Amino acid sequence: MALDRIDVKILELLQRDAHMTAQAIADAAGLSPSPCLRRIRILEEKGILKGYVALVDQKSVGLPISVFLSVRLERQREEELERFSAAINRWPEVVECYLMTGQRDYLLRVVVPDLESYEAFIKTRMSRLEGVASIESSFALSQVKYTNVLPIR
Repeated sequence: MALDRIDVKILELLQRDAHMTAQAIADAAGLSPSPCLRRIRILEEKGILKGYVALVDQKSVGLPISVFLSVRLERQREEELERFSAAINRWPEVVECYLMTGQRDYLLRVVVPDLESYEAFIKTRMSRLEGVASIESSFALSQVKYTNVLPIR
């Protein structure tokens, strides 16, 4: 679906505040509410708008530690990749996971309340997962930038 400037404006507004009223979005996009809502529904139906969420500050809910894991598998066959993906999707501590090119097969972001919890995660989950050849951990010292706003143009 080709996006016009009004679609882009609607997406920018919703990415910044999905709680905006239809009237406020319509005003900012230069539309009346009915056509604006129609465009939003089309963006949802096409899968461009995947959902609406509340962003939660991880420190405020007792999860101050972010750890990035580089994971290499023993083999990169389809069965091993699927098994790894299925396991990762069951673990709530893993908030992001990417299949990568290069030296490592996966890059994960794990959030935990403390080092003991991270140690337990490694010992009871990651190191027990069949097919994992190596795990390298990097602890985030601070978050320099985070955004959920895509640079749509």
